Amino acid sequence: MNRPLSVVIITYNAATQLEPCLQSVGFADEIVVVDSGSTDNTKALARKYGTKFSHQDWLGYGAQKQFAVEQAQHDWLLCVDADERISEQLKKSILETLQAPRYEAYEMPRCNRFMGRWLRFGEGYPDYNLRLFHRTHAHWTQDTIHEHVVLKTSRRQNNKKIGRLEGDLLHESQESLEQYMEKQNRYTSLQAEAMLQRGAKVALARLILSPSIRFVKFYFLRQGFRDGLPGLVHILIGCYNSFLKYVKLIELQQGQR
Repeated sequence: MNRPLSVVIITYNAATQLEPCLQSVGFADEIVVVDSGSTDNTKALARKYGTKFSHQDWLGYGAQKQFAVEQAQHDWLLCVDADERISEQLKKSILETLQAPRYEAYEMPRCNRFMGRWLRFGEGYPDYNLRLFHRTHAHWTQDTIHEHVVLKTSRRQNNKKIGRLEGDLLHESQESLEQYMEKQNRYTSLQAEAMLQRGAKVALARLILSPSIRFVKFYFLRQGFRDGLPGLVHILIGCYNSFLKYVKLIELQQGQR
């Protein structure tokens, strides 16, 4: 017998992306949507699919997702974003797993679509994400960016507390390249602010070497070249972000003097 499952989604003006997401998670026993003030058709779409819909002013990525988790009624939770879809293979894997879970939490490979191509190498794949978990054993971090699910204990996969599912979580963003770059600019600013709060220091060597090492790792060692031009662009943007966040940190530190 399958354990009941709640799917949790946070939204903001997600009407152009939400419907395929909701269709892909229709196998769940409950779908929870927490919205932070959409002005488009997000609420109507969520209600159309019978979700448990509520509003919460924006708390930051980690805190918002954890708030959404707390609105769910079932112990087993699957967290997805509005621009993500559950593939048929992943759906099958989730349902089979919930018949007799062996672990407290499960990660799954996420496949990213970029410049019209599904990235299968480099930085874009398998991009493992921990998204299926039992609420008593895991939670979202409170990070304002790059939030992630962590176990409530220090035990990790080598102690057999995290399992791995088959099938892809499909990330099919509809962003243009310009929109993607605007988002990366916001993300690097948030990263720099977080590093400033931690008291991080930046050495010149790190400023130079971090992007270079990143390129070698993902383009050559992880064979990002096999994803063609989209793979190259995706990796180069990641390298630029690695450089930019440190430059922004230096700027913030100078502003404190």
